[in-house]
Amino acid sequence: MDFQPVLEEIVASLRPQLGLEGQVASYIPALARVSPLQLGIALRTCDGQEAHAGDSLTPFSIQSLSKLFSLTLGMREMGEAIWERIGREPSGNPFNSLVQLESEQGIPRNPFINAGALAVTDRLVTLFDAKAQMLALLSSLCGETVHFDEEVAASEASTGFRNAALANFMKSFGRIDNDVSEVLDAYFHHCSVSMNCLQLARAAGFLCRDGAHPFAGEPLLSERQTRRINSLMLTCGTYDAAGEFAFRIGLPCKSGVGGGIVAVVPDKLTMCVWSPALEASGNSLLGMKALEMFTARTGLSIF
Repeated sequence: MDFQPVLEEIVASLRPQLGLEGQVASYIPALARVSPLQLGIALRTCDGQEAHAGDSLTPFSIQSLSKLFSLTLGMREMGEAIWERIGREPSGNPFNSLVQLESEQGIPRNPFINAGALAVTDRLVTLFDAKAQMLALLSSLCGETVHFDEEVAASEASTGFRNAALANFMKSFGRIDNDVSEVLDAYFHHCSVSMNCLQLARAAGFLCRDGAHPFAGEPLLSERQTRRINSLMLTCGTYDAAGEFAFRIGLPCKSGVGGGIVAVVPDKLTMCVWSPALEASGNSLLGMKALEMFTARTGLSIF
């Protein structure tokens, strides 16, 4: 199937809606300055075909999309042991909620909410240089060198009081091993990685190839581990809107408050959409619409 006309049609159809609804992530100063008048979409098939349209080559802050790759690092290095301090259930609460964490004795509900990603990051900090390993993984997966946006990382550190509270709260329950400041520094840097839609569509390619590296072909994760990540994306990857995503789009997705959403069609393709204006639950407003249009036009769904 030739996906290029489909992507171009989606972008052309949605461009008139740019700036009309949604808000950029204003609680992170560096993100508050990003123009909402942008929309990009890109995909890469299992056999290496690529298509992209709109602002698909404009770098943006990946934010919580990084949780997908920190979990990948954790599962690759630790296997099943990664789940000793992290659950696998949808939260039903905002991504930075403290309430659920207290009632569950400092064990995060899943690895895609902030507390869960902090727990994963803590394990990575124990194992190696978590910042360097994240850049190495993403650069390898997309075939290009990627970098941290130090301005974004500093902006998050200066305003990340809720994340600091989450990490210290888990530390009080003995769920964080390392110094909280070191874990937060790695976490904020992971969120600050700057990539574009095409790079992210490539980087997520192992998720549609049973864990095989999108370029090198060797296993990054096992087939079973890959299925588990895809299942967690479907149930937990879009904050407290996972049910809406499953209903409207029908694909495993992971979103970030930078406006990016990665989606997987197992055995077929991976894609990334980006538009900075968010809806109430923190997901890209036009990104959701773009994915819904894509699945409607192509008939691709896991259901």
